[in-house]
Amino acid sequence: MTRHVAFERVHNFRDLGGYRTRDGRVLRWGRLYRADSLAKLQGADWDRFVELGVRTVIDLRYPWEIAAKGRVRHLDGLAYHNLSVEHRPYDQAALGPDVDPARFLADRYAEVAYDGAAELRRALEIIAADDNAPLVFHCASGKDRTGLLAALVLALAGVDEETIVADFALTELASARLIADWRAAHPDRTLVWPGYGRAPGDIMRFFLADLAAAHGSVEGYAAERLGVGGDLVEALRGHLLEP
Repeated sequence: MTRHVAFERVHNFRDLGGYRTRDGRVLRWGRLYRADSLAKLQGADWDRFVELGVRTVIDLRYPWEIAAKGRVRHLDGLAYHNLSVEHRPYDQAALGPDVDPARFLADRYAEVAYDGAAELRRALEIIAADDNAPLVFHCASGKDRTGLLAALVLALAGVDEETIVADFALTELASARLIADWRAAHPDRTLVWPGYGRAPGDIMRFFLADLAAAHGSVEGYAAERLGVGGDLVEALRGHLLEP
């Protein structure tokens, strides 16, 4: 099976299948995808997307981003949910070159993990429902908001930390194209921050360590902050993992 699904204009579309859990089970292929903005799907890209049979899209962007950039096209049978998990917007491109990506972005992820608790819980509920699959969740670049939700899902499914970090870091393969897209969309601006579009693994390591320090584990965070109980976790595992 192929983890990266190839598109012309969507650069960071990946299948979360195939990852092994600590108890030896495996995530099913073709059930759960993560991506950058699906508003970019046009022409042959759109046909390729339709072939995947996706039934549900979770868009993690702000409503104003959707108004400016568009959303996935309407398709009969495709359910669409806008769950804006980030509540404190910031401009990554304008950050100074002295800003360390790992610590800075881990702190921003922590804000999302607390500010966006209601939206994250709802996203997990939607992902855990078997009849919503195949499902894609995405933000603008498929890195930060998407990476945070992917980490939560993988951790709750029982995947180990290093695998979660490695999945996050796969965005590095798309970084050059994401940066080129930004420059094309902002010809009147200068990209100041060298960390823009990058996904060093330490971002996710710091974020997971911070959750563990505050709550003991990702599972503890999900229970204490999101109100996610054992029934939801079992539902998620039951439909995402191979028997």
